[in-house]
Parts: sequence; C-alpha cells; structure tokens
Amino acid sequence: MLYHPDKHRDPELKRQAEQLFNQVHQAYEVLSDAHSRAIYDIFGKKGLEVEGWEVVERKRTPAEIREEYERLQREKEERRLQQRTNPKGTISVGVDATDLFDRYDDDFEEMPGGGFPHIEINRMHISQSIEAPLTNTDTAMLSGSLSTHNGSGGGNINVTVRRVTSAKGWGEVEFGAGDTLGPLIGLKVFRNVTPQCFLTAQCGVQFSPRGLRPSCSLMTARHLDQNTMGYLQWRWGPNSAMTTSLVRDTKSSHFTLALQLGVPHSYLMMSYQYKFQDEDQTKVKGSVKTGWFGTVVEYGAERKISRHSVLSATVSIGVPQGVTLKIKLSRASQTYLFPVHLTDQLLPSAVFYATVGPLLAYVAVHRLIIIPYTKAQKEQELELQRKSSATDIAKKKQEAETAVLLMQESVRRIIEAEESKMGLIILNGWYGKFVSDTSQKQEKAKVIDVTVPLQCLVKDSKLILTEASKAGLPGFYDPCVGEEKSLKLLYQFRGVMHQVISADTEPLRIPKQSHRTESES
Repeated sequence: MLYHPDKHRDPELKRQAEQLFNQVHQAYEVLSDAHSRAIYDIFGKKGLEVEGWEVVERKRTPAEIREEYERLQREKEERRLQQRTNPKGTISVGVDATDLFDRYDDDFEEMPGGGFPHIEINRMHISQSIEAPLTNTDTAMLSGSLSTHNGSGGGNINVTVRRVTSAKGWGEVEFGAGDTLGPLIGLKVFRNVTPQCFLTAQCGVQFSPRGLRPSCSLMTARHLDQNTMGYLQWRWGPNSAMTTSLVRDTKSSHFTLALQLGVPHSYLMMSYQYKFQDEDQTKVKGSVKTGWFGTVVEYGAERKISRHSVLSATVSIGVPQGVTLKIKLSRASQTYLFPVHLTDQLLPSAVFYATVGPLLAYVAVHRLIIIPYTKAQKEQELELQRKSSATDIAKKKQEAETAVLLMQESVRRIIEAEESKMGLIILNGWYGKFVSDTSQKQEKAKVIDVTVPLQCLVKDSKLILTEASKAGLPGFYDPCVGEEKSLKLLYQFRGVMHQVISADTEPLRIPKQSHRTESES
C-alpha cells in the first residue's frame, strides 16, 4: 500500500514508487504461492532461478522439493559435462647434468670450449588425453603419447569406452596402437563388492612383432578403518608380480607400506608425508625403497604457489642410480616433470646442491616474482570488488532514499496517532559502523539516518525487528559492506526518552519491559 503508484500524485514520486512496487509485487508472487515459497525458504532466490520447476508437480513436501532441486542441478551439471572434454596432459623433460660432477678433463682439453660443463636433454615424454561424454552412462576417452630417449623413440594412441553399469561398478574397453609394440585390446572392470571393499580386474592382449603377449591383473582393496586402506594386487604377464600395500591417509599425514614379490623386480617400500595445516598446503615427504635393483632414498617438499598451481621438488639418492633432482609443476590438469640426473655416484656435493639449490631458487622466485604477482592479483580483485560494491551500494542507497520519500505521509499519520496516546515516537535512528573515542583517528564512522523507516515500522506503540540483518529493511541499505554494524535508537515512550543500541543481527523489541515499568512509575 505504501509503494502503490496511485497513492502518489507527484510524477517523480509516482515513477520511483512504481519501481519499488514491482519489487514488492515479485516478492508477493513468490511468497503467496506455497510451491514457490517452499523453494525460496529452502534455497533462496538462487533456487528460483533453476530451470525446470515449471514441469514439477506443485503438491510437494519440502523434502521432495529438495530432492527435485538436486535432480535439476544434476541434470544441469550433466549438460555442462557434455560440453567439456576434460583434457589432461603430462610433459616430461629428462636432463643429463652428470657433467657438472663427473667430468672427464682429458677429453675437454682437446675440445674447443671444453671448460664448460655439457648439459643435454636426453629424454622427453608427452602424453595427452581428452574425454567426451556420449550419454549419461557412457564416456569415450582418447589418449596418446610420444617418447624419445637418446635419439630413439616411439608413440602410441588409445581409445577407451567406459560404461557405468550401476552405482556399484563400471567397465571399459580399450583399443590401442603403437609403432613399436603393435595393436592392443584390453578390458577392465570395477565393482564395489561391499561398502568397505572393491575389486578391479583387467586383461589385455598385445599383438607384438614377437607374437601375442597376453597380460592380466587383479586388485582388491578394503577399508581397514576410516583412514586406512589395504591393497592386494596380482599381476601376470611380462612383469609378473604379487604386491600388497597398506595406505593410511589422515588430515595431517600420509603413510604407505608396500611389498612386492615378482619377476624380475621384488622390493620393499615405505614412505611418509607430513601435511602442514597452512594456507599454502605445504607437505614434506620421505621414502625408502630397497630390492633386487638396489636401494633408493627420496626426500622432498610440495607447496601450493597459486590458486591452481602446485610445485614440488624431490631428491632421489640410490645405488647404483646415483643422485637425481626431480622438479614437478602441476597446474590445473596439466603436469610438467623435469628429472635432472646429476651423477651416477653418491657424491656429497651433488646431494648438497640438489637439496640447497632448489630451496634458494624457490625463495628467490617466491619473493621476487610470486609474492608481487599474487599481491597484484589480490589488489586487482579487491579493486573490482570495491567497484562492484560501490555500484550495488549506490543502487541500494537510491532505493532507500526513494522509499524514505514515499514514507513521509504515512510516517506523519503514525506520529500523530502515537502522540495522541503518548505512544512510541522515534526521535533519532542511526544504522552502520560507529566509532568510539578510543578508535584510531583515521577511522571514520559510516552511518545512515533511519529515523523515518523505523517510525514507519511502528505499530500499536511497538517496534519489533527480527535477528536478520537490518540492511534489508525498507528505507535501509548497507553503508559499510563487510564491516560490523549496529543500530542506535533514541525514542520517547509515555513522555520519557530512552536510548537503545543493538547489534545488526540481534533481535530488537521496543519499548523494552524495563522502559515500560519506568514510564508507568
């Protein structure tokens, strides 16, 4: 009734009232319809924007509406997934830097420029895969890879079709071809046997120049407790083996113990990873692996350097492998690996530089590049947020000022009625961020005058406000987005003045009982 355009003769007030009236009308349409109101009560305005509600049966309980909302969201997600190819890629560049520590001085004396260490790239590997959802249950995957090592290499391409048979399992068929091993046909099946146990079976046939090369593997896993998994795998083929492993993953650590008995490799491996509970998700890790091939000790660290990037460095020390530094950068779905082979021997100098070098390089890059870049990005985001908030605040402020203008006549009548019975009169009302005398001098108060909107809410000498933020009340707006706000009132009841201060989300009812008693006495 307050915002109805017909109640205002002034053309400008009539135009402004029409805008606010349309908003009230939209809210009324939602709240007066039991179906729409149930959606709004559960999901808010966002739920009303989901497509598909118009075909849903209207006589539904809140639980049924929630299930329907989740179904519509799943369908929306499925449509979005159908448009995505989900690309994944890996690039690995092997570097031979053994000349830094294992130099042959006699050969270098005969070569021009032989005083400089010779560092070369001796191997590369590139792999890429994409997915294409065919139906809600079928997905096709295309993958390929190229590898080269010391001047010779090869490649292969694979096509896989996966079908989800039920909530408990799926199966996939794989077809592959390469320039060295020949065509490949494979089958893989996954099945949840119980809620705590699952099984994976895989078999394949490789058509190599030397004849058929069949292979088969079977793996079962079981949850031993909430954070521990046990695995048992049997593999038959070119590298036959039986492997058992225990994996414990908690919020602060990750532990793995594995034992393999096979031909030609048998080993015992133990690894531990500690997870720091910091913003950068820092992890330190170490592992020991020993078997017929020798013994390898690895240690390293991993850290998140940006929103989508993770950097890790690992030092591998082994007999007879020597010392290798492995650098890994993961960005979104792409992985970049740089294994740098430093020496074939166990040289303390190689271990020292492999450990200290990456740390110094990371500190330098982090302070000179990453921190300034991240800071610039955050400042840019804050600036965009401030501009967006400024536009929204200006719009809300205009709506609030318009509402206050439209309230003037109603407020005048309410004050006359309250004065005639010595009821509730709002003398002053302020809303926003108040600054005390002990606050910093540069801090400024950000408050707005809400005397008129509060008086307009007075009914039968009472003002009742709920615990919701007062910024959503008619004639209000948020003068300091993201900051703590409060409401300060000076009112008169039964001829006696009272003052009240309440937090933004604190319910308020005036006059208070103590003020009623004081006025009556």
